[in-house]
Amino acid sequence: MSGDLSAARIAELDPAGMLGDVLDLPEQLEDARWRAESAGVEVRERVGGLAVCGMGGSGVGGELAAAIIGRRAALPIRVVHAYELEPWRGDRSLILCSSYSGATEETLACFEAAGAVGAERVALTTGGPLAEAARGAGVPVIGVPSGFQPRATVAYMTVGALTCAEAAGVVGSMRDELDGARRLLETLVAEWGPDADEQSEAKALARRLHGTLPVVHGGGPTTAPAMRWKSQINENAKLPAFWAVLPDADHNELCGYEGAPPVAPLTAVFLESPDQHPRVARRMELTAEVAARLGAASTERITARGDTATERVLSLVLLGDLVSCYLGILDGRDPTPVPVLEDFKRELG
Repeated sequence: MSGDLSAARIAELDPAGMLGDVLDLPEQLEDARWRAESAGVEVRERVGGLAVCGMGGSGVGGELAAAIIGRRAALPIRVVHAYELEPWRGDRSLILCSSYSGATEETLACFEAAGAVGAERVALTTGGPLAEAARGAGVPVIGVPSGFQPRATVAYMTVGALTCAEAAGVVGSMRDELDGARRLLETLVAEWGPDADEQSEAKALARRLHGTLPVVHGGGPTTAPAMRWKSQINENAKLPAFWAVLPDADHNELCGYEGAPPVAPLTAVFLESPDQHPRVARRMELTAEVAARLGAASTERITARGDTATERVLSLVLLGDLVSCYLGILDGRDPTPVPVLEDFKRELG
């Protein structure tokens, strides 16, 4: 039936088990920590901080790690979604090269560039040319289990980046926060998963977003989760979506809602957290009001769950991942395959 998000309907349209991978997030956090600690990334004094080089689902872990660390960062942490490192990166930075397949050309280029300037490196991958090059150069490799879509390894990529941030002196131990996040996520999996009530938050939100074009707003600690929501809607639901950052969106993108109604039904989604700057929190509230007044199809204000930064960021990740899969199911789409991306990579050569 229309709008059916029963466990049976989801299982029918999700034969490869993307929802299962999403629901395994708590267990993956624990496994990811063990794998990262087993890689032997040494703690040394560095003044350049951490650079995480990665694309798509392999790079988002760095963004989420930076959001979790936030203002606790003692040194810079930056994510490089490109072929080149910044020219000011030297041998005092730790460079984490993150590629699920181990064959991402942008990440391999950064691995070579980091080696050329003498920077210490870590590889985060299942294998491929990246693991081969790393082992040949005596570079630690944090192993990631194979058999997943890259976007479904968000726990491994985030924990790998956090572990390297610890090693680089960016932040202290994150073990306690990760343990707390795992416990919270176990509760949220039951609350939001396929077996939950049809009116549970994740299913109800997917139905409200269905048939609209989501614009997901983040700010401060919710900026990276907003990016994740957008990309997950793209890949799991095979739908267009956009993300925006406050306060900057209030200086430009807000005007776009005025002409939106005849073009597309926009839903303005706002990811909020108690640890946002108070002025960003006020902007979230007012931006939602203005978007509604200018003709947005609807507005959705989502509050992160949890008591720590790790819990809040990962609760938003889990909710967005589930919503994106449910959106695909509502359109009768299998959330797992991404043939457009695979065809594009072949054409690119």
